[in-house]
Amino acid sequence: MRWKESTLLLLISPDSVEEALDCAKAADHLDIVDVKKPDEGSLGANFPWVIKEIRDAVPADKPVSATVGDVPYKPGTVAQAALGAAVSGATYIKVGLYGCTTPEQAIDVMRGVVRAVKDYRPDAFVVASGYADAHRIGCVNPLALPDIAFRSGSDAAMLDTAVKDGTRLFDHVPPEACAEFVRRAHEAGLLAALAGSVKVGDLGTLTRVGTDIVGVRGAVCAGGDRTTGRIQPQLVAAFRAEMDRHAREHTAAVTAAS
Repeated sequence: MRWKESTLLLLISPDSVEEALDCAKAADHLDIVDVKKPDEGSLGANFPWVIKEIRDAVPADKPVSATVGDVPYKPGTVAQAALGAAVSGATYIKVGLYGCTTPEQAIDVMRGVVRAVKDYRPDAFVVASGYADAHRIGCVNPLALPDIAFRSGSDAAMLDTAVKDGTRLFDHVPPEACAEFVRRAHEAGLLAALAGSVKVGDLGTLTRVGTDIVGVRGAVCAGGDRTTGRIQPQLVAAFRAEMDRHAREHTAAVTAAS
């Protein structure tokens, strides 16, 4: 699967069936429901039965994404976990390459994931995820992710933050570097996804650099707390309204300049 035209999609990450039902109430304002377990890490994996229950809880036309975890360099283990997510009902499979210290290791892991998932479901969408704050945990350079995703046969490259300590995406990968990340992904025919404590105030920059998927949790939770706050449908709607506003303004600016 390759997306040739840039689209701006909103990915929201509930951590329970109850929160997924809140997402269902705001289904008109989001594009992807992403299942994760925040108390197990940035891309913490939730249980297979939770993925299945959330798949059953949200509208059938909304794809469900599932994180496989902040994974070690154990390609066989990760491939089995990724297949488990697909069998449980996820059509987007996200792998956090936490324990991969070289691009070669990351490609090795992702090739196994791609084969395991797509042998089971050819139309599944595999996302190779890295970390904007890679320097703090010793994993692969963020700007290597598009090439890793391309060489492994993945469909998208994503950046998030590994350490949830209040620092954000742009604190570690400034906007010009994010623009380069997006450019490399698009040149490879991939989608580019950006997350990491993204706030409403970041949407103008994320739109301008050509981001395809914006991933959020804390920004749409009560009190802005990704761990203890619950997703609020009205915050999802407000976030989407701001996304759409920035998209319209950006389109108008590009048209005026051409």
